[in-house]
Amino acid sequence: MDYFLNKIDKHLDNHRNLDQNMNELKRKLNDLNGLKEDIESRLSSELQPTKKLKKGVQIWLENVERINGEIQSLDGRIGESSALTRGFHAEDVLMRMKEVEEHIQQGKFCEGLVVDNPRRIGQVLSTSTLSGEATKLCIEEISQCLMNDEVRKIGVWGMGGVGKTSIMKHINNQLLKETHKFDVVIWITVSKEMSLAKLQKDLASKLDVKFSGNECETTRAGMLFETLSFKFSRFVMILDDVWEKVSLEKPLAEEEAWNLFLEIVGGNILNIPGLEPVAKSITKHCAGLPLGVIVVAACMKGLDDLFEWRNALKELSLARQSVNGLEDEVIQQLRFSYDRLKDQKLQHCFLNCALYPAGFAIREIDLVHLWIAEGLVEEMNSRQAEYDMGCAIMNRLINNCLLEVPTGTETENGRCVKMHDLVRDMALHITGGTPRFLIKAGMRLTEPPDLQDWRKDLEKVSLMENWGLQLPYPLEISPPKCPMLTTLLFSGCNIQSIPEGFFKHMHGLKILDLSANPIKNLPDSIANLKNLTALLLRHCRSLEKVPSLSKLKVLKELNLEATSIKEIPCGMKNLLKLNYLNLNGIGDLHEIPDRALSKLSCLQDLIVGETLISGEDVGGLKKLEILKGRFYDLHNLNAYVQALHGREEPLEYIIRVGERGWVEQINTRKYIELCGCNIYTNQIILPHVEELYIKECNLNCSEGYPLFSRFILISLSTFSSLKFLDIYNCKSMKKLFSPNCLPLNLQELSVSECNKLEEIIAIELGWNQSGKATMEFHLPQLRLFSLWNLPKLKSICSVNGVIVCDSLEIIEVRNCPKLKRMPLNLSQLDNIRLQPSGLLSPLICIKPKEWWESVEWDHPNAKSILEPLLRSCW
Repeated sequence: MDYFLNKIDKHLDNHRNLDQNMNELKRKLNDLNGLKEDIESRLSSELQPTKKLKKGVQIWLENVERINGEIQSLDGRIGESSALTRGFHAEDVLMRMKEVEEHIQQGKFCEGLVVDNPRRIGQVLSTSTLSGEATKLCIEEISQCLMNDEVRKIGVWGMGGVGKTSIMKHINNQLLKETHKFDVVIWITVSKEMSLAKLQKDLASKLDVKFSGNECETTRAGMLFETLSFKFSRFVMILDDVWEKVSLEKPLAEEEAWNLFLEIVGGNILNIPGLEPVAKSITKHCAGLPLGVIVVAACMKGLDDLFEWRNALKELSLARQSVNGLEDEVIQQLRFSYDRLKDQKLQHCFLNCALYPAGFAIREIDLVHLWIAEGLVEEMNSRQAEYDMGCAIMNRLINNCLLEVPTGTETENGRCVKMHDLVRDMALHITGGTPRFLIKAGMRLTEPPDLQDWRKDLEKVSLMENWGLQLPYPLEISPPKCPMLTTLLFSGCNIQSIPEGFFKHMHGLKILDLSANPIKNLPDSIANLKNLTALLLRHCRSLEKVPSLSKLKVLKELNLEATSIKEIPCGMKNLLKLNYLNLNGIGDLHEIPDRALSKLSCLQDLIVGETLISGEDVGGLKKLEILKGRFYDLHNLNAYVQALHGREEPLEYIIRVGERGWVEQINTRKYIELCGCNIYTNQIILPHVEELYIKECNLNCSEGYPLFSRFILISLSTFSSLKFLDIYNCKSMKKLFSPNCLPLNLQELSVSECNKLEEIIAIELGWNQSGKATMEFHLPQLRLFSLWNLPKLKSICSVNGVIVCDSLEIIEVRNCPKLKRMPLNLSQLDNIRLQPSGLLSPLICIKPKEWWESVEWDHPNAKSILEPLLRSCW
């Protein structure tokens, strides 16, 4: 018996420490992943064609990936665990923590990451599935030519989008397998703007040839020739994206293009009299370009009016007559879909997608928020309504094949979208005119564009995702003069400082995004950007202070999440149009002073995390739709909820009250946590709540009232919306529910460490159930019923009571020695089974054996059905 008691004590200790250890594990894992990112950044400069990755580094990187997956899996298992089984994961957490610490120490690699590899022959490239018989024949023809020693040069010609790059990527990967044939395979992307000097520089970096910077082009050519001739006598050089005007094509065959068009637009168009020849003419205008066929067909999908089809054919014909070359023709084919959007705001929403790097998976929520900030989504009274409209715009762009949803990116938190490279080229082509954008996103810039690139007619600039970018404009040089600039995106760079005068000539700026930069100070000139509507500084972890915001009177969005500010920005009370404020994850910002929020009457989203807020102040914000924050005490909670009377509650809230606690998983959009609060005889007012967590609260139970008799709802007479209830370590509580306040739609009920609890459902004097001899309490959706360490628990409900819970899947009873009756009506009891892993994750876990033998079950077959399942647990 002592052995089992020791085991129980150890398990309880594990349960108590698990949350703290899991937080520490995640913090260390972040450190490990940060080290991994640093190593990968070093690899981009160290890993040259003549170098190869050290085996130890490769194994280390693979192990980091494995560790991430295993910890994610462990976190998921803990999240799915019940109060009974969570403690069994404690040793796994400690073991993972030790492993992460060891890998952090092993990841220093002071002696470098690579070693010489003169026989390295190239880089495997990602490929896509190729379509069309002509494409397959083309690959075979190129491969035969490459294997012929008499062939020295091969030209692969055709209009953009026919698949030249895709074909050559397959060829590149195929050549890498021919190690006996070639010493090296070199891939270089030339692009339209490529100069001979830059081409030489790119080739030199592939061959590990060092230029001093003073050589002429002829000398550099000699150095490259010498390396290729003597070090790599057998080589293949693939030059991609060489812009030449030629007539030879390799597109889809006419029949293949027509079948693809019908697949997208729908074969029912053939039933419309006179439409088939028009549709075939439209398909021919796509010249067999697969992407062009897809985009044009998507535009015509759902149209059954012959006049609209004829008009579309005319538009395509006029566009084709106006082009000067094959690439322009491709752009015009793709622009057909853009032009048919008609609505100018919708077109601008599409063009904004090009502000992100090529191939970038853009989070839908981020893109929609950008549209809202720019005023491209119609302004409404509700931020949720604006977001819904933004998602509708997104769907239209997806349906028109201007955006695509990559496989595997749709999750509970939303989805991601991408632009096809050619579609993005079309957007860049448009933004090279009017409206004019400057886009250098994700191009590994270390210096910003030249001053002459900052033209006066620029409307939007995106330099995002250039890790290593600095803004070293010297003070003697005039800062950029862009009076029409409205959007400036610098997120995800390595900007540590910004020259004071940088924004001097950007008075029209509306959106400034400096998120995820190690910037320490912001220039005071930001305070003069009077037209600014969005200031985004999320994850600027080194930022400790923000200039005064008092002049930014039209600012609508302020995001300071995960910064290091120690107090709210000066002048924030003047932001009368602010509708979004995010101060989440700021460890040094402990509270928001009284009255600091009271004038922000337009606030719709208030996200402050663990920062303390005043209930009276927040209660005055009548437009709130999202609230995430912590109240000082129950008095502040009551003040806030009372202020909601007569108006709609927020659509989503995470409200914490009292001391800081930690919950591993929040399951709903309406969550309330009471931690370390004093619950006395006064009533506690709650809003419409779906999830309630009560931890370590002090109760005055001298009058014997059930805990839930202390709660009242502002708008409902019952707790019908409550789905998840978790009560932990409320030592003074004797009774939990009365029949009148039983949450009828409860899905999970967990009660643990309440050492004075005697009854779950306390029958009140005079309460009856219309003369029925047996009182039934229906909890039709209850899936989990967990009772842990309740030494004085005598009954779940009265002698004549029974709980009807047909959906129950998990029963947990642990250390409840005085509980001698289980009044559960389980019609589905025959379906309950023990999981294969036995004690670690049972659907039924009832301990100890002595309690099981003494308890009475209302269900007549409970013991005969359950006992065989429990034997392996004892």
